[in-house]
Amino acid sequence: MTSLADIKLVVFDIDGVLTDGKLWYGAEGELVKAFHVRDGVALKLLPRLGVQVAVITAKDSQPLARRMQDLAVEHFYPASHNKAEVLENLLNKLDISYQQVAYVGDDTIDLPAMEKVGLTLAPADGHDVVRSVVDMVAPVKGGEGVARWVCDEYLKATNQYPQAYGIATTEKFERNQL
Repeated sequence: MTSLADIKLVVFDIDGVLTDGKLWYGAEGELVKAFHVRDGVALKLLPRLGVQVAVITAKDSQPLARRMQDLAVEHFYPASHNKAEVLENLLNKLDISYQQVAYVGDDTIDLPAMEKVGLTLAPADGHDVVRSVVDMVAPVKGGEGVARWVCDEYLKATNQYPQAYGIATTEKFERNQL
C-alpha cells in the first residue's frame, strides 16, 4: 500500500462518493444532484498543493459538468464506463505511475481501476465488495465530505494542514484565482 504522503493524483468517482448516489429527477426530467461544499474545498485545494485531481464517472449530465467547471477540475471524464482505460490514458498523459495514485470509489464499476493503483479508498457506505478490498474506508458516507476527508488525511500525512487551510480561507482561493 502506498502512503498518502506519496500520492501525486487522487481519482474520485462521483455518484456514491462526491454525491450520496441518489438520482433526483424533476417534473421535466431534469437531473438534480447535491454536492457537499466541503468536498469542493478539497478538489480545489489538492492541486494547489501539488496533487492532481481527476474525476472519472460513468454518468454524464449538465449538473456534473457544471460542478466540475465551478471547481476548476482539470481532469474530468464523464460517460466513462471503462474507468481503468481512462485512468491508464490519464497516467500516460501526466507521466504518473499507478503507485502514485489514490482512487476513491464506491461500487464494483470502480474495481478494475482500483486494482491497479497504489492506494484505494471508499466511503463508509460503499458497496460491501468494495469496502472489503480497499486500503482505507472513510468514516463518512458518500456525499457527506468523502473528498474533504481524503484531503485532510493527505494534509496530516504531509504536515501541511495549517498551511493549506491558510490558503483555503482566502478570497482568491474561493474565486479560483490562485
